[in-house]
Amino acid sequence: MLNVSLNHLLKLTRTQKRAVQIGADSIIMLAGFLLAMVLRLEGTGFMTDLGVWIAILIVLPFSIVVFTWLGFYRAVIRFLALQSARAILIGVAISALTLFVVSQMFGLGVPRSVPAIYGLLIFCLLGGMRAAMRGLLQRPASSSRNAVLIYGAGSAGRQLLSSLDQGGQYRVTDFIDDAKELQGRDICGVRVRSPDEVAELVKRRAPEIILLAVPSASRTQRKAIVERLEPLPVRVQTIPGMDDIVSGRAQVNELRDVAIEDLLGRDPVPAMPALMASNICGKVVMVTGAGGSIGSELCRQVIRQAPSMLLLWELSELALYTLDMELREIVESEGLDVPIIPLIGSVQNPGRFSAALHRYGVQTIYHAAAYKHVPLVEHNVVEGLRNNVFGTKTVTDAAIEAGVEAFILVSTDKAVRPTNIMGASKRLAELVCQAAAERQSRTIFTMVRFGNVLGSSGSVIPRFRKQIAEGGPITVTHPDITRYFMTIPEAAQLVIQAGAMGKGGDVFVLDMGSPIKIVDLAERIVRLSGLTSYRLAEGEEPGDHSAGDIAISFTGLRPGEKLYEELLIGEQAGKTRHPRIMTAKEATLAPEALDDLLDELLAACHSQDIVALRQLIVEAPTGYKPDAVIVDLLWDEERHAAPEMLRAGE
Repeated sequence: MLNVSLNHLLKLTRTQKRAVQIGADSIIMLAGFLLAMVLRLEGTGFMTDLGVWIAILIVLPFSIVVFTWLGFYRAVIRFLALQSARAILIGVAISALTLFVVSQMFGLGVPRSVPAIYGLLIFCLLGGMRAAMRGLLQRPASSSRNAVLIYGAGSAGRQLLSSLDQGGQYRVTDFIDDAKELQGRDICGVRVRSPDEVAELVKRRAPEIILLAVPSASRTQRKAIVERLEPLPVRVQTIPGMDDIVSGRAQVNELRDVAIEDLLGRDPVPAMPALMASNICGKVVMVTGAGGSIGSELCRQVIRQAPSMLLLWELSELALYTLDMELREIVESEGLDVPIIPLIGSVQNPGRFSAALHRYGVQTIYHAAAYKHVPLVEHNVVEGLRNNVFGTKTVTDAAIEAGVEAFILVSTDKAVRPTNIMGASKRLAELVCQAAAERQSRTIFTMVRFGNVLGSSGSVIPRFRKQIAEGGPITVTHPDITRYFMTIPEAAQLVIQAGAMGKGGDVFVLDMGSPIKIVDLAERIVRLSGLTSYRLAEGEEPGDHSAGDIAISFTGLRPGEKLYEELLIGEQAGKTRHPRIMTAKEATLAPEALDDLLDELLAACHSQDIVALRQLIVEAPTGYKPDAVIVDLLWDEERHAAPEMLRAGE
């Protein structure tokens, strides 16, 4: 019956609802006045006094006008906040004061203490009625919402609670917070619990999600929280960062999966301002491969170091357009004064590249342009070598000829004892830069080597999430495969700082932390999705399985893929003034010997002779140990009358 009446009330027009509120407030004020008179006079003899009725007939309509002016009837009752109590208090105070002034001015028989009693009564009645209606209107929706827990009872947690209260999907049952002074208290009607109670709360409340609302926590703190929640059979999500909320890019109730940085990340070391600005501030800077994962982040960090100009060199038109628009928005929103020059071009085009350097007087180059996907380069050997090796030779020669001051090559851990063409091509690119440094002294050549970055194109993380959303299976190449991981912003920041420490021909290695087993990473992502996983045996098909929800299948190592990556060829790494940047002493190739090698490689590329290419790379100081089988998609074994396939180590 009550629900029927509420539904009927909700179906009224806005004008009809306002009329109902005005009528209800008028009745409450009349009842409050009469009750105040009874309490003061301890009887009802005043009912025959005409002056008493005149007083209330003056006060009532005036009070309604005041309430309307204060916005009583513009607010939606079901969304009333605590701030509404302030408006009610002001309106009641004006109404009580009006009653006092009118009754005393005209001698209407209302005792002087009655307005105070009247004010107190109608404040409680008006506020109580609205609170009761708010509870009644929210109760049907609240009972059907999914239960959630909020980890973090600070300002972000309270904002999230308020937002979820106004939505129709979630009902917050408890806060969880590490602060002992908050534990056991109620915030906005929700009890704050200790993290030690989480397991019991999950069992008792059966929440659909635990929401992390700790945007100010360090990455180490967030990692500890995630590790505590990970074993529980509940999904864990987080709110956007406060910067995104404040800037309008996201709403506080836009829930997101836990960032993989919270699983693997470490607190970044603060950047050294002098190193960040050294090759950038006041200089003309070019980033090749600007549209890629690392290239685009380099650009974002470069423009904040006040270069006199930033050139974006990119082969992909779409990637260049997208980045150009993003950077221009950053420049405008942050009030920066950095001209941005978007240039479509290939690093294999010496004429156009040289023209760009001369036209704009480039002083610093960050060379991130490369093909980096191991299986694709293994299937397209010639183009991978031409782009990664000869493209690097093109830009180094142009940089020397144009008098560029600093040239920083973005390298990879796959260049260390490579088993694939991609890694070998990047080691050859390092040799090209080392030889360029030896040829002259005007341009300082530096190489920076690091492992995988989180969220890059081709990263396993988005693929794992997509596979989980589709019900599995998750595909991992091998149960023992490990990789180093680093966030893109940290990697780009360290590349810039390492480049500033170069003296010529230096190879810097970034501290990547500890390697991570990919299968362990997959299992953690499954658990944070509120699901369980199980590993398929060889030949086993996924299906109904009592051991878990998401299957993990092992597909075997791909062509050229290693079980683990390394960062050093030699045994020792030297220290630098930055705790996460090390120096490596690697073998070099004399410029004349390098030229001879490149001539032979180029001839083999022209003839598409993959066997010859592989043999030349093996004989160079690359440490290359290829797989026995050639998987290049254009390799024609019969046409080249290939000898016995090259084997690792031969």
